Amino acid sequence: MKAVRYHQYGDSDVLHYEEAPRPVPGAGQVLVKVAATSFNPVDAGIRGGYLAEVYQISFPHIPGVDLAGTIAELGEGVQGWHVGDAVVAFLPLDADGAAAEYALAPADSLAAAPTSVPLADAAALPEAALTAWQSLSEIAGLTDGQTVLINGASGAVGGYAVQLAEQAGAIVTATATARDAERLRGLGADRIVDYIDYTQSPIEVEGAPFDVVLNLVSTTDEQTEALLGVVADGGFHVGTMVSGPQTPGRQVRTQRVFVRSDAAQLAELVSRVDDGGLRVEIADRRPLDQAAAVHEASDAGRLHGKTVLVPGQ
Repeated sequence: MKAVRYHQYGDSDVLHYEEAPRPVPGAGQVLVKVAATSFNPVDAGIRGGYLAEVYQISFPHIPGVDLAGTIAELGEGVQGWHVGDAVVAFLPLDADGAAAEYALAPADSLAAAPTSVPLADAAALPEAALTAWQSLSEIAGLTDGQTVLINGASGAVGGYAVQLAEQAGAIVTATATARDAERLRGLGADRIVDYIDYTQSPIEVEGAPFDVVLNLVSTTDEQTEALLGVVADGGFHVGTMVSGPQTPGRQVRTQRVFVRSDAAQLAELVSRVDDGGLRVEIADRRPLDQAAAVHEASDAGRLHGKTVLVPGQ
């Protein structure tokens, strides 16, 4: 089969589109014929070796933690799934991923794919939507009537976070560039802030204080500390890139989210997609053999929105 692999850590040029052995499912696994995977920043972080202490991978390694496709083979002991089922999954970050024609997935990570969007587009759902869900619902416990600031809402996680926060009944403020303002308002943002001036002391953000701040930006320690100033007493700062100080005061809580696979949560997100309550947004669709170019664009800060990578195109 064809796959994207790298044989050592490095820049995007370590990625090669090459022949690789078709994997065989073991006990508790399924083999999936890949309809698409999608690019996530964590793919570049692992490829660059920046997360080597967290995720122990073996070389050669296939990236791609998002999976959408159809089951081709069942491993021993797998029940409840059948060959031909359309599925989505968030794959383990320390195992081979879905940037290939076929990929292995733990059966307990699978959810039935949404039926209201093309199967390939469903690859844009698992990692980003699970990150938003676990940040807002599981960690911060966002509830009806609360206020939330989503800092850096232009990307895929931000888009899902805006929608999930709006559905929870929260009042949503999002920071984003002007080109994304109308889109985010359409997703449910009540207010758009185009810029936070971290040089102010204290910083000022319209709508503050917020019960929850979801920080999707790699802020410096000083900027993160300043951002805590707009969190309400007893509120929550959740970061995807940074944690925040351990003792921020005012009973403010801080936590960094490390997204995990959760089939039940993913099934709920799929249900919301099919019910029309959650929009899957795709910025670009690229052939799988262009994965290195997508990684390069991300490294250079030129990638905007969610890109899905499709085998066989």
